[in-house]
Amino acid sequence: MKFDQAEGLRQKLDYKKTPKQAKTISVISGKGGVGKSNFALNFSLQLISNEKKVLLFDLDVGMGNIDILMGVRPQKTIIDLFESQLQVHDIIETGPNGLSYIAAGSGLSHFFKMEEADKSYFYEQYKELVQKYDYILFDMGAGVTKEALFFILASDECIVITTPEPTSITDAYGMIKHVINNQSSMPIYIVMNRSLGHQEGLRALHHFKEVVAKFLHVQISSMGIIPDDKTVTQAVIKQVPYTLFNNKSKAAQAIQEITSNYLKNSNEINRPSSSSTFIEKLKRLIER
Repeated sequence: MKFDQAEGLRQKLDYKKTPKQAKTISVISGKGGVGKSNFALNFSLQLISNEKKVLLFDLDVGMGNIDILMGVRPQKTIIDLFESQLQVHDIIETGPNGLSYIAAGSGLSHFFKMEEADKSYFYEQYKELVQKYDYILFDMGAGVTKEALFFILASDECIVITTPEPTSITDAYGMIKHVINNQSSMPIYIVMNRSLGHQEGLRALHHFKEVVAKFLHVQISSMGIIPDDKTVTQAVIKQVPYTLFNNKSKAAQAIQEITSNYLKNSNEINRPSSSSTFIEKLKRLIER
């Protein structure tokens, strides 16, 4: 026991000596309309309420809507990084509660088809971010494309958003299969959104995990259940994140608990120690 404690202390000290590295998380779904972007936004806000520095990066190709959910009009988007050769800090917008975010822009699809010079420029600019934030979240588009898969596989973790509906479950399974077939060691979390009841959500989560374990031979982690809540719809109409619109609502309380449990169980020691880890993985994936 004493050895374990000493070893743990040494790991923590070694971690503190390494450059700060933001944990990169891709938020994904098998199909649209399951609340993926809403989760990414409100999860980010809850991380901030837990004193974490967060950058939310909208990479939903052609359908970026993080700014709409917040009721803001971004002055710059990711496209301006390349077309105007801006510094990455110049395109970071500020949302509610000091949330940093980068808007997608209507022409984001060309981002995944960059010339070599643009790729190198993005790599260098991204390195500027990893020491500033604790978490960088990518709100990916629904489904999977070859280009988007590069970003997903280069991330440290994936959070898959689904609902108990059979089509949503089937599509989420297909999404996980894509990821696992390319990187079997990827840590994957599952969130069951819009559950009509807690027990229904638990059963759906348990069954989903069993199916993934049986047929894909990997263990995924249950992140939690978010109930179907009319407050979410009301918040979307008002263009206010639902955790700020009504923090006592069932959905808000659920995501507060999800975030608290995530941070409690998240192992800081296992964070990447190199500031270029994400970029190096992305380079290898794109160039292979």
